[in-house]
Amino acid sequence: MHPGTRLGAVRLTVSDLQRSRAFYERAVGLLATELDDGTLALHADSGRALIELRGDRSAPALDRRAPGLYHLAILVPDRRELAFALARLAEARWPLDGASDHLVSEALYLTDPDGNGIEIHRDRPREQWPRANGRLQMATLALDLDGLLAELANAAAPPPLLPRGTRIGHVHLQVSGLDDAESFYCGVLGFSVTVRGYPGALFVSAGGYHHHIGLNTWHSRGAGPAIPGAIGLRSFELELPDQVELDVVRQRAHSAGIELEPTGGGILLRDPFANGMMLRAR
Repeated sequence: MHPGTRLGAVRLTVSDLQRSRAFYERAVGLLATELDDGTLALHADSGRALIELRGDRSAPALDRRAPGLYHLAILVPDRRELAFALARLAEARWPLDGASDHLVSEALYLTDPDGNGIEIHRDRPREQWPRANGRLQMATLALDLDGLLAELANAAAPPPLLPRGTRIGHVHLQVSGLDDAESFYCGVLGFSVTVRGYPGALFVSAGGYHHHIGLNTWHSRGAGPAIPGAIGLRSFELELPDQVELDVVRQRAHSAGIELEPTGGGILLRDPFANGMMLRAR
């Protein structure tokens, strides 16, 4: 996988579009704009859409034991912006599910009104990422929230929007088996394994990043696909640097017998667990 590969927009189905809009604008700090088809596109300050929401009041509820989205990860530019993100959540009185120091990053965890998982994180500089025997090291340690908020000493109220430069850092997926996941994401698409140290999980990336895709079986081992159209993940974008690199990945997927559907300026395909992915040239 080309080292310039990164994540694009994550598309979700939600039950109540206006309720979700209020949450993502007030608690997360994203600006919503309505698209022609009624979908809401959620942007940081002066940026492209990070998340797209489609409302469907009749959609089956999110199945937490089926393959799908474990969480999407919003990457902010620095630690001060992560502290502002925490302050926004506090002002909105929206609870955290967790807060972790992963050695390579610091992260806040929460869920949206439908139960879709969200991580807001900042990366440490790559030269500070710990390694042992040439392998990247990650952990899950308690995040020092008081130390994080100290970044805002003498600061004004948090700005209403996440800043320019905010993007999707990674997606973390529930899958039913790690062997099939590795065969697809590494053997077919071309990602490299970065971390195997978490039981029941695998982390893969392009270009030596700590992970673009997280994969776990913690709640979904052996489970069949989610009900089509259910609340949760519709698809996420994988952006290749140019058309040449897109064609390389497309040809690998075609050779592996994976069904490809040209759509919306990209190519839609599904992993072995029916998680949707849109391949697109930047």
